[in-house]
Amino acid sequence: MTVGSFSPLPPAPTGVADYAAALLAGLRAHGAVEIAPARCTVPLYHLGNNGLHAAIYRRALAEPGVIVLHDAVLHHFLLGQLSEAAYIEEFVYNYGEWNRGLAGDLWRARGSASSDPLFFEYPLLRRIIEGARAVVVHNPAAARAVRAHVPGARVEEIPHLFAPPPLPSAAEAIRFRQSLGVPPDAFLFAVFGYLRESKRLMAVLDSFLRVRAACPRLALLVAGRFVSRDLERAALPLLGVPGIFRLPHLPERDFWLAALASDACINLRYPAAGETSGISIRLMGIGKPVLLTEAEETALFPPDVSIRISPGPDERSSLRAHMSLLLSANDVACEIGRRAAAYIRASHALELVSARYWQLLCDVSA
Repeated sequence: MTVGSFSPLPPAPTGVADYAAALLAGLRAHGAVEIAPARCTVPLYHLGNNGLHAAIYRRALAEPGVIVLHDAVLHHFLLGQLSEAAYIEEFVYNYGEWNRGLAGDLWRARGSASSDPLFFEYPLLRRIIEGARAVVVHNPAAARAVRAHVPGARVEEIPHLFAPPPLPSAAEAIRFRQSLGVPPDAFLFAVFGYLRESKRLMAVLDSFLRVRAACPRLALLVAGRFVSRDLERAALPLLGVPGIFRLPHLPERDFWLAALASDACINLRYPAAGETSGISIRLMGIGKPVLLTEAEETALFPPDVSIRISPGPDERSSLRAHMSLLLSANDVACEIGRRAAAYIRASHALELVSARYWQLLCDVSA
């Protein structure tokens, strides 16, 4: 059996590329895996909600195989790929002729797609799932979305993998903090990844400023690329205030330096797209406490390995309370991080995850 792996790969600026590269190494311990071959026994397609996956999406339709659905919402991807007429027909294909008018309304309102929950309620998954031999997801929310679109689909929940490279030393992480200008006694929260409305950056910045007013040793690192101009314009005046440190998208080694240099990670998602965050898995895996939005996407994590932030009206008050708790009780942060690392290494290790994938690939090739 030869598996064909179809995915963006490093240095593509996406967590899916890093995931696919790690999984590729894990699968090759079991058998033959080629990158984007012309022919193979089983194609393995990594799909996400952005344009980097356009060619992969088209090939997965033409030559069905196993799909890894990194985002269980492809609405935004298809908005960027289709004309108005094709988008409306795709929406009708998924949700029925009676929703043709809604499709037109959504197309005209597509400028707000990144923040309007309505776009997340219609994942547009039916076409890509129907022909697939199997669909891999990482959490119950994604599994539910797949089955809602194609009730008979074969869905496999496989944990998101954790495969850190050789990590920088503690001394290097300290020097990284110093290079940013972070005071030695500061408690440094960090936000990583693509900066869009669903990352709740404005809520994070507002909460940070309120907590820092009472405790000046609080610091915040915002590292990532803005993918929303509106969000960038709104956030820009706040990103220059004392205690906030700004970095662009980080290459792999610098990401790990920044992760090790941080004391905790804030990685909120609302509206969610059925994704399990690779950033969360990575930070938890190296023993950092991570603040996550309470949601079906995070429901599989035991309650003592992360900090859950209530979405909706209570989001900012919940965020402020938990930031203050970590700031005032360092032993709490250390203990949550210790438990997180133990859980991730036990449940998300590359060897365990790649074995699950290989068994699935063998099953569908029979």
